[in-house]
Amino acid sequence: MGRVAGKVAFVTGAARGQGRSHALRLAEEGADIIAVDLCRDIESNSYPLARPEDLDETVRLIEKLDRRVVSVQADVREKRQLHDAVEAGVSELGGLDIVVAQAGIAPMKAEDKLQAWIDVIDINLIGVLNAVHVSLPHLKDGASIIATGSAAAFMPNDVVAQPGKDPGGSGYIVAKNGLSAYMHELARALSPRSIRANVVHPTNCNTGMLQSPAMYKSFRPDLENPTAEDAVLAFPAQQAMPVPWVDPIDISHAVLYLASDESRYVTGMQLRVDAGSYLKSHSFHH
Repeated sequence: MGRVAGKVAFVTGAARGQGRSHALRLAEEGADIIAVDLCRDIESNSYPLARPEDLDETVRLIEKLDRRVVSVQADVREKRQLHDAVEAGVSELGGLDIVVAQAGIAPMKAEDKLQAWIDVIDINLIGVLNAVHVSLPHLKDGASIIATGSAAAFMPNDVVAQPGKDPGGSGYIVAKNGLSAYMHELARALSPRSIRANVVHPTNCNTGMLQSPAMYKSFRPDLENPTAEDAVLAFPAQQAMPVPWVDPIDISHAVLYLASDESRYVTGMQLRVDAGSYLKSHSFHH
């Protein structure tokens, strides 16, 4: 018996990166999947996003695990699209037990600064709310809602200290802080029904978002055009443990725990999977 056998999980951003990893880890443990992704680029975001063939590959990998999957190309900014995706998934798979609001972008250093702000707030914050809100009518007692935050939500950040310098970067932090506060209060609202709501906060995670020129520039602002090799020298400085990043599977293990009945009394949690990045910027207070 898998740890989430017989359950149905709705995963946004499922075409690649962390989203695909979460969907596959849940499928490995017995869940059927509603997999959603935009599958096209967003102009303010400098690195390429997933393609339709990436979502097709996620489907193939889930089916290879002998699990059922409903995949839909949908924009988390558009509540109606998410609603229709969830309705189609529930109709075919028979219910909904787990929500993983993973989809996100990091449009740092964008030329159109205000559009970057709009896009990152709309996707990383409003997109989470949309995913949760279209799911709530289907969730029964004991369901689990999980959102992806970021270690950046806990860090003092130079971008925020310099107003208007990089709204895409500061908006990323604002969105992750916003969804963290939202999920905390959502947990309070849903606790009488034993529906849990938790946030997982990764540090640098080895995906296309991290491995991008804009991210390299954020870590090495002293260089005009930093390479991946330049950035790798700076990446470990963020964590207390001597690693440049964690892998998507490290986050997926936490998602699986929060999705399973093993965490049936865990709610309102801000779970850091950050190799100790929080420890580097926070002293202990009773």
